[in-house]
Amino acid sequence: MHMMVDLSSFSDEKFDAKAWINTACQSRHPQDPLEKHLVDLEMKLQMMSEEIASSLEDQSSAALLRVPRASRDSIRLHDDAVSLQHSVSSILLKLKKAEGSAAESIANLAKVDTVKRRMEATYKTLQDAAGLTQLSSTVEDVFASGDLPQVANTLANMRDCLSAVGEVAEFANVRKQLEVLEDRLDAMVQPRLTDALTNRKVDLAQAMRGILIRIGRFKSLELHYTKVHMKPIKKLWEDFDSRQQNKITSEKNEIEKFSSSHDFQSSSLTVSFFSWLPSFYDELVLYLEQEWKWSLLAFPDDYRTLVPKLLIETMAAICASFVFRINLATGDVVPETKALAKGLLDIISGESGVKIQIKHLEALIELHNMTGSFARNIQHLFSESDIQVLLDTMKAVYLPYESFKQSYGQMERATLSGEIAGIDLRGAVTRGIGAQGIELSETVRRMEESIPQVIVLLEAAVERCINFTGGSEADELILALDDVMLQYISTLQEILKSLRTVCGVDTDGVGSKKEMGLDKKEGAMHTRKFESVSNEEEWSYVQGALQILTVADCLTSRSAVFEASLKATLARLSTNLSISVFGSSLDQNKSHMADADGSGEFSTAGKAALDVAALRLVNVPEKARKLFNLLEQSKDPRFHALPVASQRVASFADTVNELVYDVLISKVRQRFNEVSRLPIWSSVEEQSAFHLPTFSAYPQSYVTNVGEYLLTLPQQLEPLAEGISSSDTNVDEAQFFATEWMFKVAEGATALYMEQLRGIHYITDRGAQQLSVDIEYLSNVLSALSMPIPPILSTFHTCLSTPRDQLKDLIKSDSGDQLDLPTANLVCKMRRVNLDL
Repeated sequence: MHMMVDLSSFSDEKFDAKAWINTACQSRHPQDPLEKHLVDLEMKLQMMSEEIASSLEDQSSAALLRVPRASRDSIRLHDDAVSLQHSVSSILLKLKKAEGSAAESIANLAKVDTVKRRMEATYKTLQDAAGLTQLSSTVEDVFASGDLPQVANTLANMRDCLSAVGEVAEFANVRKQLEVLEDRLDAMVQPRLTDALTNRKVDLAQAMRGILIRIGRFKSLELHYTKVHMKPIKKLWEDFDSRQQNKITSEKNEIEKFSSSHDFQSSSLTVSFFSWLPSFYDELVLYLEQEWKWSLLAFPDDYRTLVPKLLIETMAAICASFVFRINLATGDVVPETKALAKGLLDIISGESGVKIQIKHLEALIELHNMTGSFARNIQHLFSESDIQVLLDTMKAVYLPYESFKQSYGQMERATLSGEIAGIDLRGAVTRGIGAQGIELSETVRRMEESIPQVIVLLEAAVERCINFTGGSEADELILALDDVMLQYISTLQEILKSLRTVCGVDTDGVGSKKEMGLDKKEGAMHTRKFESVSNEEEWSYVQGALQILTVADCLTSRSAVFEASLKATLARLSTNLSISVFGSSLDQNKSHMADADGSGEFSTAGKAALDVAALRLVNVPEKARKLFNLLEQSKDPRFHALPVASQRVASFADTVNELVYDVLISKVRQRFNEVSRLPIWSSVEEQSAFHLPTFSAYPQSYVTNVGEYLLTLPQQLEPLAEGISSSDTNVDEAQFFATEWMFKVAEGATALYMEQLRGIHYITDRGAQQLSVDIEYLSNVLSALSMPIPPILSTFHTCLSTPRDQLKDLIKSDSGDQLDLPTANLVCKMRRVNLDL
């Protein structure tokens, strides 16, 4: 049985002899004995080893024989390499020598070539000069032939020859002659070009264009194209004036015909610019669309600039008339200015003597919106034009509104000022003293209702600014809003001064008179006047005054919300205008304004650059920089959009708090007035012949009135607290608000009372007993209101309730440490107790 021996595993570095033998044994036939298999395997391995040894010996012998031969071949190759190296060195040396002589030869050849080129140029110039002379002599014959293309070629050749000849004195007359000839050809082309443009002759138009281009007169093509097509457009524009004239004539005829009738309505015969302008724009878009399509065939290389140029020149031609019509149209919406035939520009200049109204601005924005719709249609129609061409076109479309936009801040300020001045805030303050409570309530109601009205006016102004100027006049708007808010808050401040008089807490009141040392009799008259006021009317003052707090709260919150909204608007403008003005980089790189696929659609920056605000700002860097500084500042959390108004709102809130406090404390001030001079303090107990029982003293009316007032005050504050909690959805804050005001009044009442107590010069034992009861009553009221008892007031009570002969010992005792010593000493002086003895 033949057995194969695998020797490949013997070459493995990790060869395992035992594993190899085991593997070889496993491959034997099951019927073969193991001993026989191993003998066969051994014999085969021995034979193969002998064969390998014999092969190695033969190959080694052959290798030894080849070594001398290889050595001789290596020596021969080395000799050949050395020989080659010497040959190359010799060739390099020869090349260096040749280079030196060749450089001189090349320099000489270059000089020869220069001379040759100059001679050729001279020859050509002489040929051109000869040709120019020949062309000059034959040009009249070419003109006489009437072949305009040939004339154009001749004049173009003359121009080329003149360029080649340069400034040569002999040909100066030819240069002038050429200009005259080109003008002559231009004049010959104009009638045919007019015919081609008017009658839509594509081939003729292309031929005439080719002639003008050949002689470098493309500008002439633009001018003539614009001149021809501007006539029908201007006729469309002048249609409004002709209609107006026809209506006026018709009106005169109607008046003459029906002079005896009173039913004639002349207003119905007028033509409204508002209804006429959209139809004009529609017809103009249709005309330009037709021109665009025809020019695409006639002037495929030029239509993207020719048609926009036509619109630009047309808008420039009718701009003055457009401004005049806008001015009159804005005046017609208000009967007063319509009767005077005046408009916005006349009002701004002060010629009309009337004030700007919101209707004027709304009419202006309505016209501007019509123009905006037209501009969008034009932008779509001219979408294949270059971005700069589109920008120039859009500027021309909006040009009639520029004078109005430049005066926008002045117009908005005057409008808002007039609207706010028209809000009736003072009407309720002019009635008599008898109805003061009603005056106060009515005036406060009007003040509160006016706040949302004013905020709505301001929000509408912001919207008008965006709609009309696109935000480009935001800086002027901010100034106008700040000024108008200042005007409104100043009016509210004046109302507060009037309300102080109504509430009896003005600067002519009793307390102020006393503080300023003015006429005592005058103060007494004022006191008597308010003493006659009923308790019910007094509470009506309190309720009205508390409602003023709602006014201050409403003004503070609404103005803060409006200012935050204004900041958000400015931030949005900052983003939009940054892309429009600076993102477009029109002056540096216009290529990125269109999409890469060449579809004619503009990128985001390109579209933004056509924004109504960007159109104004892109060429006015100083104004743009000023506006962007403002818009960048608006991103700062500390920025106040209305800085002066914000300060005045806070000042108004302080003034309201002061007024409310004065009103709430006025009854206390009135009751405590002259308490230090009451006769009971110096009264002596009367002696009686009979033995009568003694009764405890009762608190006097002045202090019980104050106590009852303080205890009733929380009930008066509760409705206001509920109103605040319902509006702010914060019950805890409202409760704190009511408690805070109650404490303010209680603290003020205590301070006034202690001031009066310090003013008592002498008090008898009976007076001390009575005053002690009064103080105890007020202390109980303060405790009921959860108010701490001031140490000075408790010292007054302790020292006055102590018998006179025990007062000295009390002060010097250990319990005297709990007393306010200056107050205790003052009471001792009142009661004539000498502490020094």
